[in-house]
Amino acid sequence: MVEVSQTEFDEAMQAALDAVPSGLMDMLDNVAFFVEDEPPGDYPDDLLGIYEGVPLTDRDLGWAGALPDRITLFRGPLTRMCEDIEELEDEITITVVHEIAHHFGIDDERLHELGWG
Repeated sequence: MVEVSQTEFDEAMQAALDAVPSGLMDMLDNVAFFVEDEPPGDYPDDLLGIYEGVPLTDRDLGWAGALPDRITLFRGPLTRMCEDIEELEDEITITVVHEIAHHFGIDDERLHELGWG
């Protein structure tokens, strides 16, 4: 487990977001990023992140979503699984890319095949 302050976690998250290719980030459509301490009670307590929204592949001409889709990272599970700040940054990057993939309609099975599971 890596012990980090909220500020250190936020800096690690920013470094991780900066590591995501800019072309991928530019393709996001109405997505906001959030950090929560722990997953909600109805989710596994080792959940690292979650995408909540309508994947681009499910949107049609009638889609008029005003609120942004959400990608939420869970600080507790991420810090508990990592040994140091470098591993934390890597795991945050993997989690962000994984959740961004859901925005593009890529499911968990395909992400595992691609090595982003």
